[in-house]
Amino acid sequence: MSTEPRLAEVTDPEPAQEAARGTDQAVKETLEDYTLRFAPRSYRRWTPMVVATTALGGIAYMADFSIGAGIGLAHGTGNALLAIAVAAVVIFVTGFPLAYYGARYNIDLDLITRGSGFGYFGSVITSVIFASFTFIFFALEGSIMAQGLKLGLGLPLWLGYLVSTLMVIPLVIYGMSALSKLQVWTTPVWLLLMVGPLVYLVATDPGTVDRFLAYAGTDGDGGVNTASVLLGAGVCLSLIAQIGEQIDYLRFMPPKTEANKRSWWTAVVMAGPGWVVLGALKQAIGVFLAVYIIAEVGASAAPEPIQQFKHAFDAMMPSWIVLPLAVALVVISQIKINVTNAYSGSLAWTNSFTRVTKRYPGRMVFVLVNLGFALALMEADMFSFLNSILGFYSNCAIAWVVTVATDIGINKYVLKLSPHAPEFRRGMLYAVNPVGVVSFVAASGLSIAMYFHALGDTLQPYSPVAAAVIAFVLTPLMAVVTKGRYYLRRADDGIAEPLLDEDGNPSAVAYTCHVCRQRFERPDVAACRTHDAVVCSLCLSTDKVGDHVLPAAV
Repeated sequence: MSTEPRLAEVTDPEPAQEAARGTDQAVKETLEDYTLRFAPRSYRRWTPMVVATTALGGIAYMADFSIGAGIGLAHGTGNALLAIAVAAVVIFVTGFPLAYYGARYNIDLDLITRGSGFGYFGSVITSVIFASFTFIFFALEGSIMAQGLKLGLGLPLWLGYLVSTLMVIPLVIYGMSALSKLQVWTTPVWLLLMVGPLVYLVATDPGTVDRFLAYAGTDGDGGVNTASVLLGAGVCLSLIAQIGEQIDYLRFMPPKTEANKRSWWTAVVMAGPGWVVLGALKQAIGVFLAVYIIAEVGASAAPEPIQQFKHAFDAMMPSWIVLPLAVALVVISQIKINVTNAYSGSLAWTNSFTRVTKRYPGRMVFVLVNLGFALALMEADMFSFLNSILGFYSNCAIAWVVTVATDIGINKYVLKLSPHAPEFRRGMLYAVNPVGVVSFVAASGLSIAMYFHALGDTLQPYSPVAAAVIAFVLTPLMAVVTKGRYYLRRADDGIAEPLLDEDGNPSAVAYTCHVCRQRFERPDVAACRTHDAVVCSLCLSTDKVGDHVLPAAV
């Protein structure tokens, strides 16, 4: 078929004109970071290691220190370390297939979710869950930064919350180009400030290690027990959705070739599921520093990262430089993670809103929406009930991520009931796929009921395990029951050019969308229903009358 528009054949120009007007703003904004769409080869000009460094820069958050400290204070060091390890294994295993698909096919987690069991509209619910993850953790990091600003500069907390929110807005406007520079240049400084105090304390006072290992916790007797481990793991598993933020960067990986396959795989593993290795280390450091503070000044300040590092720096440096360094560490960490939270959250909200309303109001609108939610949580002092929020949230996040990971690993590669190449375009997918939606709703619903003691106190600690097991079992079962018939609404997108090139990478052949008149690569377009031309995925999403959407085909 022709790849150029033939507008003389249009019999009713109004739908096309309306769609074109509705997507002008979307085209201008999304061509920088490819919001809502496939990231084309022509834009992906970074090396694998630059992408990996940028992605890992987003996990500089200080929340891990608070999470680890909270678990350690409640359950003791032994239970805390086991909980951290259990959660890390689950996060790594489930994150691997998601990271691979994001990097290999250059799409974000929402687009992966659409074609991996949820359907075009079914994944809206998971987009909202991911958006919630971003503003919850933005609020947590903002609270930590406000604590630092209060200690270092005397700012009241409410003003610190506002400062930590407003300062990231200029940094999230320009997408990947600006974020890659920020993350690459700040990462070495952050690593030095984080690791230095720990190495110094262990080297100069080996007794800190003995006290750390012997700490029993306020709710424990020093022994290891299953309930404490699972309760702690449930809190850590709230971070499982972090893989979505990693994929927001990994989707800009260059094509995998024979020449770069070693660096490509290294970058994908390191910056994809490998983020949890550094995350688990930070949580363990949080336990260590909390126990150190308890021995020095008492337990009241132990969960606060600013206090942890203030006391650690105090042991190794002159007093005049301690506060500036502690505040600098907190501020750098907060900026590194919260630009990612604001960026990824805006993508998730925009994805959901555009699909439901078929309107694109602009990504910056949802940057402000996400920041508004985060600021409200900060002003409500969410830091004081951190573990309760994360424990509840983890049930939804686990159910979602395990469902998608199982669909990729089992349904695609073992059962072969799910299409191997991911599909995300409107018209190609059913609105709702029961494979993912039923599995997710059942897993999250039952695990939340367990978390709130609906099934008894004995089972309450097992809610994250239930979320993972139910999602893992139901996802392939639903695929078998439905025989995989609800994955693709049609298998042919009307274009003869293959989606993938000879190396299995998305094709770089470009086409002109006849609605917005922009050039897009092969995976981002489909044939138009009414014109002898092609339409890009975003114009399909904003087509209010369905004039361009291909009909269903068995």
